[in-house]
Amino acid sequence: MVCVAAFIILCIVGIIVAFLSIFKREIGKKYLAVFKKAWHCVFKKVRLQKCDTNFKDDVKNTILKRVILKRPKWVKPLSVIIEILSVLIVAITIWSIIIAVKSLLALWVLGTCNVSKPSACSLTSESCSIDAEEPKNIFEQIGQNIGQWGEIFGGIPDRLKTWNEEDFKDAKNLSVLSPINSEKKNYAYDIIDPGCVVCMRSYKNQKSSGFFDKHYTYVVFYSIKNPDGTYRFKNSLITTKFLLATEYYYHDDTASKLLDKLFTENDDSDISWQNRLNNDFEENETIELLSGWLKDLGKTDDEINSIKDLTNSDEIKDILENNEKTVNEKIHAKVIPTLIYDGGKHGGLYKD
Repeated sequence: MVCVAAFIILCIVGIIVAFLSIFKREIGKKYLAVFKKAWHCVFKKVRLQKCDTNFKDDVKNTILKRVILKRPKWVKPLSVIIEILSVLIVAITIWSIIIAVKSLLALWVLGTCNVSKPSACSLTSESCSIDAEEPKNIFEQIGQNIGQWGEIFGGIPDRLKTWNEEDFKDAKNLSVLSPINSEKKNYAYDIIDPGCVVCMRSYKNQKSSGFFDKHYTYVVFYSIKNPDGTYRFKNSLITTKFLLATEYYYHDDTASKLLDKLFTENDDSDISWQNRLNNDFEENETIELLSGWLKDLGKTDDEINSIKDLTNSDEIKDILENNEKTVNEKIHAKVIPTLIYDGGKHGGLYKD
């Protein structure tokens, strides 16, 4: 194991030696000779053959030669320590390679390098992540890691498939973001949490770039849950339910108009309405705000009261649960927003 550990260290040191060799070639020649011995030893290990004992002894003697002269009694315990450290170096290296492969696979398949906590992955920072519950002990940690590999390999077919409108046939109450009479043949689906700031930015980018004119776009309203079952954003759930109730009642672009106002307009103090809902309003104030927007759109009091009643009805609850199941178990979204267009699934902020 000493020779394998030495090879790993030599690989790392090789970067520095390569630079120094530019100025002093003899350093590179000496290093290369040692490196060839290490590689030969590792190559034998891979073939389940014994390493050359002389190289192992060379490594130990190089480390211990000064100790032998001054502290002979320390040689044996230090030799054991070297063996233990060698095993640790090799184990850590192998573990690092496994984690790196796992992260790269997860990034390619699921759009995040951290399966259970996408928010911890800096490469998916421009999104609102759907985090899993933190494991409470080592056994849960092991189980979670095994499950993550399952999610990664299970998601490969999703990564390779061509997505289309058939994949959303089970989703209900999908509001349309494109002009109702649009004849565009390219379908798109936006999975959006009304409280997600990145969803707001992504929506604005889509709108300004003409995305909704190029794609017949449906929006799937979704509220991100924390691992403890609460919701990430303060009024996300009630807003989602109100928008779903509005779509359920009218079956036109009314819910989309409410979303547009939420994402693009500000209050009298020039604070975005989304910011107000996330930080200032209570649930009843949120309902009254959205009801007032319906009033501004010319809806009657009877219609608005009907939508309020629908908001907490079993029908909307069933639709919400159904769409959550579609997003979590069929689309396997790890971050919000998740956009599906041009046959592919795209997680995070839309950039034109």
